[in-house]
Amino acid sequence: MPIPLQARGSVAGTLPLLGDGSAMSAGAERRLGDRIARELYRDPDFIDDPVLTDYVQGIWLPLLAAARARGDLTPELDERFAWRIVLGRDRSVNAFALPGGYFGVHLGLLAVVSSRDELASVLGHELSHVTQRHISRLISKNEKQTPWMIGAMILGALAASKSPEAGNAMIVGGQALSAQSQLNFSRDMEREADRVGFGVMTQAGFEAQGFVGMFDKLQQAARLNDSGAYPYLRSHPLTTERIADMQSRLPLGAPHSVDVAPTATHAMLTARARVLANPGADALRGWQAQADNLAPAQALAQQAGTLYGAAMAASRLRDAAQARKQYAQLQKVVGDEPEARRQMRWLGLEIELAARDRSRPQVLALGVDVGLDLNSPADGSAASLRRPDLLLQAQIATQAGRDAVLDKVAQNLQVWLVSQPQDALVWQWLASIYAAQNQSLRALRAEAEARVAQLDYAGAIDRLKAAQDRLQRAGASNASADYIDASIIDTRRRQIEALFKEQALEN
Repeated sequence: MPIPLQARGSVAGTLPLLGDGSAMSAGAERRLGDRIARELYRDPDFIDDPVLTDYVQGIWLPLLAAARARGDLTPELDERFAWRIVLGRDRSVNAFALPGGYFGVHLGLLAVVSSRDELASVLGHELSHVTQRHISRLISKNEKQTPWMIGAMILGALAASKSPEAGNAMIVGGQALSAQSQLNFSRDMEREADRVGFGVMTQAGFEAQGFVGMFDKLQQAARLNDSGAYPYLRSHPLTTERIADMQSRLPLGAPHSVDVAPTATHAMLTARARVLANPGADALRGWQAQADNLAPAQALAQQAGTLYGAAMAASRLRDAAQARKQYAQLQKVVGDEPEARRQMRWLGLEIELAARDRSRPQVLALGVDVGLDLNSPADGSAASLRRPDLLLQAQIATQAGRDAVLDKVAQNLQVWLVSQPQDALVWQWLASIYAAQNQSLRALRAEAEARVAQLDYAGAIDRLKAAQDRLQRAGASNASADYIDASIIDTRRRQIEALFKEQALEN
């Protein structure tokens, strides 16, 4: 029986929407999503690369803002759901939406898109699957399955996309076919996610051609008899109706197919995704051959991408001299565009941090060279720093080992965490800073918060217990500052133990 269409009276326009119609509450869907996300964070392929995460977030946040402005993202869902993207170190071209506002993006997808607009089209589509409650309606269709079994089945389907053996091992009480069906949307749902996603991405300021360009890539892959590198095609099959619908939404007279020339920024980040997705020594050496065979006739953006990948690969092979040589070539081909130069400087700092791990004065000076002046007094400017800046600062500070530098970086990280309390990697670096300052209680608490951010409540409780044990061993000689830390640790342990009990009951 087809799901009836209904109109929604909002600034989203007059698009026919499938409506909510979900028997699964937002709270129940979020709890199911948390259960799945907890396993994804434990997956060895999970990756939090600050540079790529910053790039994806720069596309994702405008899409969320547009969905709110259009009325697609309701205040209830906005508050209850996670709206978090999880990157996976997987070379296959895939992205997927999960219950509760979690989204997965494989590095293979980042490696093939030609522009921010193409990536925005995929993220906008997946975002719309969640705002339109497609996932909860699919789950509600099969009321015989308990939420924990559905979660296990979805995890099994995700694992099976990489390894059939691993997928079958993760599926509890079901078959791979049943698990895959939990991720496959109906044709009506796919068309609706296209229409809503198109509106979201264009309102967010991205070019409409990006949607059609991404469809062209997927259609070409389908014609080549997809061999598994494009699992996105299996969970989101293309139809002639979907393609025609998107093409009809382009402005009058706009070409339906345009070869997009990547910018230098995009070319460099595509190269980064490829290096991280395939970190084997042979693949890393292959970048050197590409850099050696650069043709002068190649576009400068393409040359920038190749040299970026080669310099990064050389650094990972611990060949500092080669990395610096290719970085010097990269500096000559990157133009004056500020974002491209920022990306280049971040890479240069990574190379030097990897090469100068015992040269503290040089590392500290390097921070000034790339605009991360850690000698200047803290003045609240941390709020304007981007995440890669903060995390590079943390690495410089731990290598420099100066108290004033450590204090400033700790302040900057704390400012970031006020608005981003679920940032596990920043919590972990804050723990490292505290450890370097011999502030063991604060270090253990920061480690606990890092585990909370990845839904590992048992691990968080373990860290807080270790902090309490340290306090008991220290006896009554603690300063008032330790007393304050102890009170915070006691309170957080009670809060997290309550979350852990809820988690255990759901399982």
